[in-house]
Amino acid sequence: MANTKSAKKASKRNEKNRVKNLSRRTAIKTAVKKVLLAIEKGDSAENTQNLLGDVAARLARAKNKNVMHSNTASRKLSRLAKKVAQANQVAVAK
Repeated sequence: MANTKSAKKASKRNEKNRVKNLSRRTAIKTAVKKVLLAIEKGDSAENTQNLLGDVAARLARAKNKNVMHSNTASRKLSRLAKKVAQANQVAVAK
């Protein structure tokens, strides 16, 4: 348990940030799942691109707020974009 006044304040702040960061990480996971589900269902290319843009924005915010490392955010976005591009190619080929 924190002993000093400043340590108690830091503890409060850390808990608030922990909850915010958890919320951000959960939102990213949900957005990624939406993109993967759209790919699986064979949604339109425009819809999957919009969902991918949402994921990109969330990852950028998380990266800027130091919720996740920048390389991790870039890797996740790159892999997801690759899957979307493959799905779009398959849809065009049909």
